[in-house]
Amino acid sequence: MITGIVLQARIDSKRLPGKALEDLCGEPMIYRVMEALNRVSAGIRVLACPENCLAQFRPLAERAGFEIFGGPEDDVLGRYCGAARRFRIGRVIRATGDNPFVFADAAVALSAEAGELDADYAGYAGLPFGAGVESVKSGALFRAEKEAAGGPEREHVCPYLYGRPELFALHRPLAPPAWRGPDMRVTVDTGEDFERAELLYRALARGPGDRYSGGAIIRAYRQVIKQ
Repeated sequence: MITGIVLQARIDSKRLPGKALEDLCGEPMIYRVMEALNRVSAGIRVLACPENCLAQFRPLAERAGFEIFGGPEDDVLGRYCGAARRFRIGRVIRATGDNPFVFADAAVALSAEAGELDADYAGYAGLPFGAGVESVKSGALFRAEKEAAGGPEREHVCPYLYGRPELFALHRPLAPPAWRGPDMRVTVDTGEDFERAELLYRALARGPGDRYSGGAIIRAYRQVIKQ
């Protein structure tokens, strides 16, 4: 079973249009996300975007070592399933382009746990908002694609799975203490979020240790965001 990272992104964000290509300390934000995800072991890495974004994203994906896949804009579940079929992915590590501070070490640990437990869906609780990934069997996604209604179940990919524990094997543990920070926000959805991301990224670049680790990101956040 090939484990593949599938990163969803688009350019026409409703709250902060163009944020994926906005310069975050020297690189487009989407490239910063791919940098972090390159620390997570996977058989293939795919940037899955709407078809109208392919031309703008392709050079960045190639530079980061990602394949690229174009699919529906609003049916993100369908986009994930299309990418899984195209690249024959058996287990998907789902990540989003809003999250330049995804915890690479937490993603590695979650992926290992999901594989050992043969979980249909896995995701840590208690991480900072925007720090996590989800690990999902492609077979479970294909079932959701057939059965899920419109709206959030297709736009947000996994609600059909974790909303039906009677149908799917779920693994949703509380994150280890070193990675917990449910009061912290490291996603980028607004202009204020982006300003916070610039402060945090600069602090990580100056600080010691691995800037892609959850512990380093939490320490930097506490230093520069929550004085």
